[in-house]
Parts: sequence; structure tokens; C-alpha cells
Amino acid sequence: MQSATHQAIAAVWRIDAARVVAVVARMVRDIGVAEELAQDALVAALEHWPRDGIPDKPGAWLMTTAKRRALDHLRHLKLQDARHEELGHDLQAQEALVVPDFVDALDAARQDDIGDDLLRLIFTACHPVLSTDARVALTLKLLGGLSTHEIARACLVPEPTIAQRIVRAKRTLSDAKVPYEVPRGAALVERLASVLEVVYLIFNEGYTATAGEDWMRPALAQEALRLGRMLAGIAPRAPEVHGLLALMELQASRMAARTDAGGRPILLPDQDRGRWDRLLIRRGLDALERARTLGGERGVYALQAAIAACHARAARSEETDWHGIAALYASLAEVAPSPVVELNRAVAVGMADGPAAGLAIIDPLCANPALRRYQWLPSVRGDLLEKLGRRDEARAEFMRAAELAGNGRERDLLLARAEHCAPRTEGRGLHAAPSRPRP
Repeated sequence: MQSATHQAIAAVWRIDAARVVAVVARMVRDIGVAEELAQDALVAALEHWPRDGIPDKPGAWLMTTAKRRALDHLRHLKLQDARHEELGHDLQAQEALVVPDFVDALDAARQDDIGDDLLRLIFTACHPVLSTDARVALTLKLLGGLSTHEIARACLVPEPTIAQRIVRAKRTLSDAKVPYEVPRGAALVERLASVLEVVYLIFNEGYTATAGEDWMRPALAQEALRLGRMLAGIAPRAPEVHGLLALMELQASRMAARTDAGGRPILLPDQDRGRWDRLLIRRGLDALERARTLGGERGVYALQAAIAACHARAARSEETDWHGIAALYASLAEVAPSPVVELNRAVAVGMADGPAAGLAIIDPLCANPALRRYQWLPSVRGDLLEKLGRRDEARAEFMRAAELAGNGRERDLLLARAEHCAPRTEGRGLHAAPSRPRP
């Protein structure tokens, strides 16, 4: 019974931790202190719920307990008279929370406030004063509700390293006196881009792991999806938020089909599309339409989502609109030019107009220093060379790609492609030829 209660507490915490920390942070104006007070509420739940039973409104119980801890903390600091008066009104509201009917009324009345608090928390955790690694760790901790151990396991980093990142991130925010607020004007656009970047980095690492022995880390992708849905709920008129959500929903729809029973990669052309999640596809297409309705059709994430939608709409790989995808990559290159976008455009052009056309785009990229350690450049080049019958060159490219790969599953796949391009020997059949990789 106690184990079931602890599981319930863990589930409630994962759902409500971000809201609790966000509201308390607004009160104490310090993320580090807010997280400690929220953790105090969690400890209180672990003490009381196994004995007294799970309350009817567990999220409200955690919120009330954390707020009371915050009020005790603020009283202890002996705030100025004006602050005391403000807190006195808040205290009266908190004491009224013991009445169940009032909890319902407060939840309804405060819904927008909680949304604002979550926005403040997201923008603070993703502040540009922090390094990207620190932003990712702090976001997963505060908004994903993950433990330090879970974050370390997801990022393939020792737990003490993650703990230090989080501690340093909180100290940096405090030392820099970063205001706990949603920025306005041009700063809002700049900071929103930082928030979306962090969420997308988390999703990408879950979708295709850069290191380790697993092709995917589904739990990490699911956390990013949860953050994206949260952002769409509290920033409903930001088109790029919906563009990113559409992209993640559509990409996530394929996850069940991306590996076989042994965890080996199954790449896009060879996936069983009957295993794609139709609910996620529908949600992704709806989010993409929302982004377009808000005028964000040419946003970076919306364009990538439109590319993913082309795949989602094709019942079979052969029915994919590669000309349309190539045109979307051309538009993406105008909006956000990068060698990686150009590499992906080459893949689409190669599928639409033949491997020689794709190779003509890729060959100039080989001199780009930004792609020097990017394994998908030689991998894609090898794929096109193999299609042109230049098997020896293709094998060399796949071997080079395997040397650059940090993920074990990916390395095995590339080595298998290289072996497939090796000179034929008598008696060796083609039945074991691996799938064709795609970036």
C-alpha cells in the first residue's frame, strides 16, 4: 500500500512540480529557494499521505503546503512593512485554502496567474546568461520534474556533473540578478527563441541519441513534448511555439516504428507506417495549422514541421512528395541558412531528381568546416554514391561516417552499410543487406 502511495506521489510531483515551483518563485523571487520550498512540500507529502491517505486534490495540497512554506520563509526574512502588508493579504488567502470549495474557486480564478508563473519560470530557466548545457539541465529539473539521477542518465553524464550544473545555474541566475519575469518587446522574441531551442535540443537527444548504445531515449523526447504542450497552453498566440509542437508531435509519431525488437534502427524508408501513431500525427497537423493561422507559416520550426507532415501524409514511402520537401528545404535555407539544412535539401533533391543531382549539392559541402565531424555528411554521400554504382567510394564514406558516430547503434548501422558495399565474394547473398540510412 505504501509503495502504491509513493508511486502516486511521484506521479503527482511529475505533473505539478513545475507549477508549484513557478508560483513559489514568484513569491520569493529566487528559483533556488523556490525549488527547496517545493521539495519541502514533497517531503511533507511523503510524510503525511502514506499515513492520512492521498488528498482529493493532491496538486492543490502540494501548492498550498509550498506556499505556506514560502510565507514562513518570507516572514523569517523580516521584510519591509510594505511587503509585510502584501503578504498579509496573501496569508489570508492561503488560510482559506483549507476550505475545499474555496480550492475549486481559487484554481479557476488563478489559472491565468499560474500560466504567467510558468512562463516566468521557463524564461528564467532558459535565460541566455546560462550555457546551453546548464539551460537543458535546469529546465529538465524545474519544468520536467526529473531527478538529478534521471537527468544524468538521460544526458549520459555523471550525476555529480549534472548536480554541479544545476547548482551553478541557480547561482549564476542569482548573481546576475536575472529578473523573474517574462521579457517584453524585442527581448521577448529573443528569449522565446532560446526557450524553444532548449526544448528542441531535449527532444532531438531523445529522438536520436548522440551517444550511448540506444538509438533513442523515449523518456527524454516525451519530456520535451510535455514542455512543448505546456508552452502552447500558456503562450497560445506564439506561432513558433505551435510550429515546434507540430514538429515534435509529427516526429514522435514515428518512434514506435524506428527500432526493431532488438533495438536496432529502422530508418524512414523501411518503417512500417502502420505503426505510426495516428493520434500524434493528427495533433501535429492541427498544431501546424494553428501556426499557419497565426502567420507563422515560414517560421523555422513550422517549415520543418511541414516537411515532417509530407512524410506523415504518405501512406507508403514511394508516395512521399520529395519535390515538395525539396522546395520546403529551399524555403528553410532562406529563413535559416545552414550547411545542415543544405545537406538535408540534397537528400530531398536526390530522391526527387536522382542521386547525381543530390551529389552535386553535397560535394561542395565537404569543404565546409562546420560539417567536418558531422557523420551524416559522409553517410548521405555514401548513400548517393552507392545508388550511382560507385561502391568503393561509397564504402569509404560509410566507414568514415562510422568513425565519426558517437552512438553505438548508429555506428553498427553504418558499418553494415560499408560491408554491404564491399566487393562481392562467392556465396555471399544479399538477404542481410541493411536499411538505407537517412539523416
